[in-house]
Amino acid sequence: MKNIVLLLVSIVFVKIASAQEWDPASTEWYHPVPPVVLPGTLPGQPPSDAVVLFDGTSLSKWKSKDGTAPKWQINNGELVIVPGAGHIYTHDYFGDCQIHVEFKIPESTENGSKRSPGNSGVHIQDKYEIQILDNDDDIFINGMVGSVYKQAAPLVNAYTNRGEWQSLDIYWTAPKFGTGGVFESPAVITVVMNGVVIHNHYVLKGNTPSRGLPDYQAHGRLPLRLSEHGDVVSYRNIWIRNL
Repeated sequence: MKNIVLLLVSIVFVKIASAQEWDPASTEWYHPVPPVVLPGTLPGQPPSDAVVLFDGTSLSKWKSKDGTAPKWQINNGELVIVPGAGHIYTHDYFGDCQIHVEFKIPESTENGSKRSPGNSGVHIQDKYEIQILDNDDDIFINGMVGSVYKQAAPLVNAYTNRGEWQSLDIYWTAPKFGTGGVFESPAVITVVMNGVVIHNHYVLKGNTPSRGLPDYQAHGRLPLRLSEHGDVVSYRNIWIRNL
């Protein structure tokens, strides 16, 4: 036992002596220097390197499924779903990214969907949905607002009320596929709603279908989609950063 103690003491002294011999500069580096990105002047505003997808004035960054101009409306700087007009997709394709979206469900709205009003969704890479929905009515928990649709309920319910703007900040690591479409690593997501973390580094099991089980099918960069399910929902201040 005494010999073991002496050996451990010797190891500690050797490590201390070794650390003292290190030149601090040997563990420092000075290149490459990270690029400068200027943050927005107010919380939620796009930083200088963001791709602004909707600033209240134009739908030029979006298209309908058939490639034509979207039929959603712009009212007082808000992007408003027109029931029956179909989903909208970004012209640009994205992989790993940071997304900011703000949405509002009207105080009074016709319940066009069979479930709660305000049914829409943010579909990252067109395949992976974060649910947009009013929370006043009962709904299956992995389909409530903020859920990774039919995969993961939010850790907490940070939604406030109809008629109030909600914010979503999404941090997305895309799934990776190798040669021949071989699956290599799953998608990972962190979501913050109204400043509250509702998904923390959640590892997706695959896509988010309304029917059946999730799975992964090989793909590369894909557009961001906002879905239309027969309800009126307003959006504003939508931007994305490539990571």
